[in-house]
Amino acid sequence: MSATEFDAAMLDELTRRAVASPRLRQHHNIHTSYTDPCQRLLNAIEPGSYLRPYKHSVTPRSKLLVALRGQFAVVLFDDGGNIERVIPFGAGDGVSMGASVEVSGDCWNSVLSLAHGSVLLEVKAGPYNPDEPNEFPSWAPADGTPEAQEYARMLGNAARKHVSAGQADDGRTPH
Repeated sequence: MSATEFDAAMLDELTRRAVASPRLRQHHNIHTSYTDPCQRLLNAIEPGSYLRPYKHSVTPRSKLLVALRGQFAVVLFDDGGNIERVIPFGAGDGVSMGASVEVSGDCWNSVLSLAHGSVLLEVKAGPYNPDEPNEFPSWAPADGTPEAQEYARMLGNAARKHVSAGQADDGRTPH
């Protein structure tokens, strides 16, 4: 029998690596192979990191996001790129929102970090095929571009606005 522990020191190291990364995030696969029937990973995401909106409608797979530390928001979009909903979630002292979100594979979505040191657990069905094309919308700029930085700022501002206003629904902000 074996067990793997993911302690505070490990999460601290993952966060340190995210801060040092140009993309402001760092993942750690828990699954041992892309062929595993359950894909599990830890993802340290810093505020300002841009996770381009995407969906998995070709091979629909829901994903479960569980906040282990910090605060996040899942942003859901319609097909035109308008924000349909902002769902804040988080973990830790003083967090008054849910701790997890499950996102269906057929909707455009992005995940934002709203606090330094945020780490989430992501769980989704496998196997994972890295050669399968990703579904990115034309209205969301590609990662690493100047447009992506501005778009990420806009998404962060929209998410913080909804969280501070206590609105988790009906955030119809145009892209």
